[in-house]
Amino acid sequence: MNIYGASGHGKVIIDIAESINISIDQIFDDNKNIESLNDRSVVHTLNSCLLDSDTIIAIGNNKIRKKVAESFTGNISNAIIHKSAIISPNATIKKRHCVMPNACVNASAEIGEHCIINTASTIDHDCILGNYVHISPNAAIAGNVKINEGTHIGIGAVIIPGIKIGKWVTVGAGAVIIRDIPDFAVVVGNPGKIIKYLN
Repeated sequence: MNIYGASGHGKVIIDIAESINISIDQIFDDNKNIESLNDRSVVHTLNSCLLDSDTIIAIGNNKIRKKVAESFTGNISNAIIHKSAIISPNATIKKRHCVMPNACVNASAEIGEHCIINTASTIDHDCILGNYVHISPNAAIAGNVKINEGTHIGIGAVIIPGIKIGKWVTVGAGAVIIRDIPDFAVVVGNPGKIIKYLN
């Protein structure tokens, strides 16, 4: 397997791969100032190995991850899941995403493509996550929550049951979400309040 992106997220992907005995062939980044990642060489050309083998997009920023995924002409890897993650057999997990250590995805949850379910976060029963969603470490998503495309849930945020969150929303660290959130909103605090909208 190859990794596209030599950043902190790439380091975590290496750890996940090693936890499930997947070897890393190449790491690519277009920043030529990055020469290595976790003592592994970084290449700066999309060579045939990168384009012909499975590659995981290791980019934490949702917008950049979407842009890269839509323009990448190689084979994008299926889901990569750390061995300590807990995934219900009744959950639906689509391709090309990452589940990090000690994360939990419960019964009848549906996770879209290119999502990041970060360290020790929880996705409870019947939640639906759109594509390119990022759930940060220790965030707790209660049952029957719907989170639309590109939304980023900040570290330690809490979302009560039945909430609907629009697309490309940013939920701040530690926010407590007790009301639905419209598209492009930035929400912080306890209880969560909209402070602005993003284009």
